[in-house]
Amino acid sequence: MSFDPIKTLTSRTVVLSQENIDTDQIIPARFLTTTVKDGLGASAFYDWRYDEDGRPKNSSVFNGVDPETHKILVAGSNFGCGSSREHAPWALADFGFRAVISSDIADIFKSNAQKNGLLPVEVDEETHKKLLASPGAQVTIDLETCEVTFGDGEKGSFPIEAFARRCLLDGVDPLGHLINQMPAIEDYERQR
Repeated sequence: MSFDPIKTLTSRTVVLSQENIDTDQIIPARFLTTTVKDGLGASAFYDWRYDEDGRPKNSSVFNGVDPETHKILVAGSNFGCGSSREHAPWALADFGFRAVISSDIADIFKSNAQKNGLLPVEVDEETHKKLLASPGAQVTIDLETCEVTFGDGEKGSFPIEAFARRCLLDGVDPLGHLINQMPAIEDYERQR
């Protein structure tokens, strides 16, 4: 599978300061009846965005969010905990997010996100607090240097596993990476 490569991403943020946001909050289980990614963005954080009659909630931070200008979600710690559900990063990506920043992102969510073109960024507590306190701030994520830069020029670094970073930079999942290596693999096989 391929997706748009991520090298640098500059965007305004959407902030969800709640901790322990689990995958059932990201996409409720009743929306897991498909294996198609397209359209899942409409169900992202559904119970936070809509009331029981399907009307938008006035209190939702998602009201008025323009996916063209708000591609970075900043969330409280332990984001993406709960059950493994590939639909969660699918829904966030289809909603328009390209990255999620937190001080702590659940391992399974992180892995699923990386394989589906959603960049999970774990920052230190000080950087995280600054981001949580600045909804709508303009932030740049540079995957090549592994740095997050605020509008005022302040920077913070983040770790990312090397192979996942390579795949995100190239815009491919692990299988796509292997397929891209076919000429070298075939050349090696011919020489044997």
